[in-house]
Order: sequence, then C-alpha cells, then structure tokens
Amino acid sequence: MKKLIVLFASLLALGANAEGEATKEVFISPGVVSIDVVHKGETIKLQRDQDRDNEISSFYVKTSRGKIQKMNPFAPHLVETIGELDVIEYVKQRSAGDDTILVIDTRTPNWPVISGGIPTAVNIPYTKFKNKEKALEIMEDQLGVQVDDVYDFSYAKTLIMYCNGVWCGQTPAAINALLKYGYPAAKLKYYRGGMNSWKSLGLTTVNL
Repeated sequence: MKKLIVLFASLLALGANAEGEATKEVFISPGVVSIDVVHKGETIKLQRDQDRDNEISSFYVKTSRGKIQKMNPFAPHLVETIGELDVIEYVKQRSAGDDTILVIDTRTPNWPVISGGIPTAVNIPYTKFKNKEKALEIMEDQLGVQVDDVYDFSYAKTLIMYCNGVWCGQTPAAINALLKYGYPAAKLKYYRGGMNSWKSLGLTTVNL
C-alpha cells in the first residue's frame, strides 16, 4: 500500500516539457505548483515555467550590468530586504484585496516593456520619487499618505519595491527618496533580487 501511495504521488507530480516528454512539475515551494492571483482584473496563474528546459531570457544573461547593491543599503533605517517567497506572499495578499499593500516596479517604463513585471505590480519609476513635487502627489494619491504641512503616515501602505536585480540601483534610489520624506522604514520592503532573480526562477511575468 505504501509503495502504491508513493507511486500515485509521483504520477501526480508529472508534467511535460516543450517536446511533450514526461517530467516532474516545477514547484514554487513544497506542494505548491501555482497560485491564482488577480492582475488588472484578470485571474492568472503565478507559477514557475513548467518546461524544465526553459532558460532565463538572454537579456539577463550578461553579467557586467550595473553595480552590486548591498544586502541592506538603507542603514540606519531598518528597511527589510526580502526574497521571492516573501514577494509571492505579498502578491497573494494584494490579489485578495488587501489595499494596505502595494507592489511597485520602480524601473523607468522601458524596462517593464522589455522584461515584463511581477503580477499585481504597478510601475512608478524611481525618477518620480526623486522629484519631491511628484513624490508628494504619488504619496497622497496612491500610497495612503496625508500630505499637509506635516505628513501623516498613519495609513501609509506597505510597499514592496523592486527593479532589475542586485546590480540595479533604481529601487534603492526610490527607497532612499521616500525615507527622506519620512516614509516609515517598516513599511518599505526591498526585493533585492528583482526581475533578474524572478525570471531566473521562471516565475510568471505580466504586462504592467
């Protein structure tokens, strides 16, 4: 009986690659192959590419881009650096209607066109955060901040922010700008791996 259960479990895990050959499913985490999330009103499957022959896009193959970012570049501010499973959990919460969370792609608009973005994310380029007038407008209209003579961050959203990866400085620039305006460090999450890591794992991307 035990052998039959193991065999059945193995069969359940079978998928297929591009050539139709049997292969095991590609998991996000133990027992989780995909998660349904809502992006721009449409339900999509957030998962890793199930083709085991899939390779990272050529755009991210080059290893000489940018400068390596520190793991925690915002000291003394306690901004948390997070990984893929953390991001996926925030995406699930955002997809379920949690309006206290916002996933932000901080890259300039040409980058998401080239490589796509993370489901549920919105594109707010880092350049807008560096411009104080635009930043205050965004904080009031999209981030839940009361902007008067004194900024009120009582209802400020938790921001999950990413760019291209460990070599990209766009998200650090955006976060540093927000910190200067007084945005609570505890409500800023830095996904350091960015799209480079996201795509290297074959995770679902969308048009932003």
